[in-house]
Amino acid sequence: MSDSSPARPAPVLDVWCELQCPDCRTALDDLRALRARYGDRLELRLRHFPLEKHKHSFAAAQAAEEAVAQGRGWPYAEAVLGRVAELDRKGETLLVEVARELGLDAEEFDTALIDGRHILIVDADQAEGKAIGVTGIPTYVIGGERLDGGKSQEGLRERVEEIADRLLAEQRD
Repeated sequence: MSDSSPARPAPVLDVWCELQCPDCRTALDDLRALRARYGDRLELRLRHFPLEKHKHSFAAAQAAEEAVAQGRGWPYAEAVLGRVAELDRKGETLLVEVARELGLDAEEFDTALIDGRHILIVDADQAEGKAIGVTGIPTYVIGGERLDGGKSQEGLRERVEEIADRLLAEQRD
């Protein structure tokens, strides 16, 4: 009989943001650094919190979910965030264009934006965000702690790393 316990799931970092947000674009470097440092030892989850002041953010959230469905959620989110100003100008056309550039099924993106198949996921994320007190974006939630990057991102990555390291150390104990 084996004494080894089953592997515990990786700690989760929920990243509440939207793809038309300049502050979320600024957070990209931190997210890339966290992914590089932890790999699959830390699960990064994109959570949607579209703001009304960004008119394409709700469509962008739906498009990101279509990218997840096609297996390329983070590459898609990063590509769109890298082109925030262009999204302001082009709207949904850019969302489909980025999908095509990444080799995704662009027609399926177009259809998903029309039929609204991902609206419930986006709405549920937004409702959960409001329920836990997300007000500004990006906001990070890890180990039950909420870190608001909407005010300032100064020192946030270090704080996320401290919590992630603690959670990973607790898993080893």
